[in-house]
Amino acid sequence: MQRRPATVVLVGRPNVGKSTLFNRLTGTRRAIVGPVPGTTRDAIGQPAVWRGSSFQVTDTGGMFGASEDPLHELVVAQGRKALGSADLVVFMVDGRDGKVSADDEIAGVLRRLGRPVIVAINKMDDRRARDRVYEFYQLSFEPVVEVSAEHGTGIGDLLDEIVLRLPGSALGRAPSGGPDDPDSQQPLAEGLQEPPAAEVGVAIIGRPNVGKSSLVNRLLKEERVLVSDLPGTTRDAVDAVLTWQKREFRIVDTAGIRRPGRVAGGGHVEAISVLIARRALARADVAVIVVDATEGPTEQDAAIAGEADKAGRGIIIAVNKWDLVEAQGPEFARSFDDGLRRRMKFLDYAPVLHLSALTGAGLQRLLEQIDKVAQARRRRVPTGELNRFVEAVTAAHPPASPGRRQVRVMYAAQVSAPPPVFVFFTNVATTFHFSYERFLTNQLREAFGFVGTPIRIEVRARSRRRRP
Repeated sequence: MQRRPATVVLVGRPNVGKSTLFNRLTGTRRAIVGPVPGTTRDAIGQPAVWRGSSFQVTDTGGMFGASEDPLHELVVAQGRKALGSADLVVFMVDGRDGKVSADDEIAGVLRRLGRPVIVAINKMDDRRARDRVYEFYQLSFEPVVEVSAEHGTGIGDLLDEIVLRLPGSALGRAPSGGPDDPDSQQPLAEGLQEPPAAEVGVAIIGRPNVGKSSLVNRLLKEERVLVSDLPGTTRDAVDAVLTWQKREFRIVDTAGIRRPGRVAGGGHVEAISVLIARRALARADVAVIVVDATEGPTEQDAAIAGEADKAGRGIIIAVNKWDLVEAQGPEFARSFDDGLRRRMKFLDYAPVLHLSALTGAGLQRLLEQIDKVAQARRRRVPTGELNRFVEAVTAAHPPASPGRRQVRVMYAAQVSAPPPVFVFFTNVATTFHFSYERFLTNQLREAFGFVGTPIRIEVRARSRRRRP
């Protein structure tokens, strides 16, 4: 007996853009799009495929909201039937309008339905929508995805979230809920939402001749990459898949990144090598920054590390050739690490490992850290848990702003990952003082286990409701 495809049902009040989204998700023009509310009457369906997962997308039409359509009762009945067969619901709202009473009414229906729900905030291409985003987190559903159905912005992120939650999907299924969801009422650092294991891209980066290619060969247990004492031997980004404890790591050995000023003197080939290396970093989940233990951290090491941090990659600092210095004892090790931390103050969150590509010492710990950092970078904190954390932290340490204005955090939400991005909605349009932002980042990292990953913090002023 053939199993029916999973069904994803689009709901929302009239004229929020459901039909436009339907056409985007299915790659068709099946749904009629028009500015008149209630243009779509039928609950139409169309198959869609994303990342190898097939599912049926259904547009429920104008089943919610007042209507003068003589067929409105039939439209509602058809929409309820579609909702009854839904495996997943995409609840579409209008970012420009903010949360309205009709959205609360629909949210109540969906909570009683008991299906997983994704909130899609549409029309985010309009700047007016930015200040109203926080309102939709109060609907108590997760995740919340910002999209523009008309322009296609955020559609890939929405499809990723859909596929993640499909029953029987190869990517698994994650919970949905919010501050009022009983499953989210757990102690801190429990119930964190993490995507299932997938191939992890690992970029081995560093300046020339620190042992990157030797490290790749030792990890892959084969002479996969040409090794030579001549700096710049590796010019291409060579990659291969390593399977470790049922995890798949795509190891990428990048050409030695050199500072732009030196590249120009090194010729056209080296300029291309830098471009290839940066592209490899752009498609990696975790960057392993290789430092030479015999030379110590350099300004160039810090510059390379800055590229990885700016790109939002998980970061591990691997001090290679440790076999050549370990005889100097633990005092040397402490002094070395202190000097490295001073040189790379902005990477205080990155684990530091001592290893030897030549002997294989420390490589098991490196693989364990890669796995841990990759998971932390994708981690999501449920909104209810995050706000309990924020309430406790800000009560003990009130926010500080550069202008010394009194700031109150009204609400917080993790809006994306990877890397983890948190938005704090406050009573005034301001930013946090850099020291307070660093404090918040450290608290988040400690509470929720964000090891080795950059954390981004944004501050937005809570919008004021317009008078009717």
